[in-house]
Amino acid sequence: MPAKTTAEAVNGPAVGPARGRYAKGRAKRSEIIETAILAFAEVGYHGASLRDISARAGISHPGLLHHFPTKAALLEAVLEYRDTVDGEAFREDRARGTDYFEALVRIVERNQVRRPLVELFAALSTEATTPEHPAHEFFSRRYDRLVRESTEQLTERAAGGGLAPGVEPAQAARSIIALMDGLQVQWLLSFDGPRSERVDMAAHVRAYLALILR
Repeated sequence: MPAKTTAEAVNGPAVGPARGRYAKGRAKRSEIIETAILAFAEVGYHGASLRDISARAGISHPGLLHHFPTKAALLEAVLEYRDTVDGEAFREDRARGTDYFEALVRIVERNQVRRPLVELFAALSTEATTPEHPAHEFFSRRYDRLVRESTEQLTERAAGGGLAPGVEPAQAARSIIALMDGLQVQWLLSFDGPRSERVDMAAHVRAYLALILR
């Protein structure tokens, strides 16, 4: 027997017209999130308004509030979407036996064809440095997690002689994350020039990893 969806578990199985309304609601929710990604990327969280997002998504302002009662709730959904996209792909790579750091590079490769998500991250991560920003805790937890996980991976490699001489795991872990995020800004700026001069984020991350990993 197939597993129940969250909605079915709470409300019972959707049948007939109810199933159609549920699918329509999910589709509209996804459309709002995709529209919000573009809006937040273009003008930041503070610059975007729910009325502007609802107009872009072709839905009334009350209709948007039915799905997301506050702008903070919409931002949370947008960030969860980005994490889900990256997280699922990363877990699939790891399940196939891909090395941890190669799996990180593959995230960077995928980001090179997902400009709106990269623009979103660059805009929000800068805004969220202030403690009052609704995404502040999200980004703080994200950096803590990534640095911790990368430090653990590098420490394991060090124990097996897998790091270059003088490489300290905790410092290298923070450098990897800083490189990945900094390259996103350089990559976005490189769109102003010729395509041949566009920053290859994945190549630069691989080059750094080649310096520190044996």
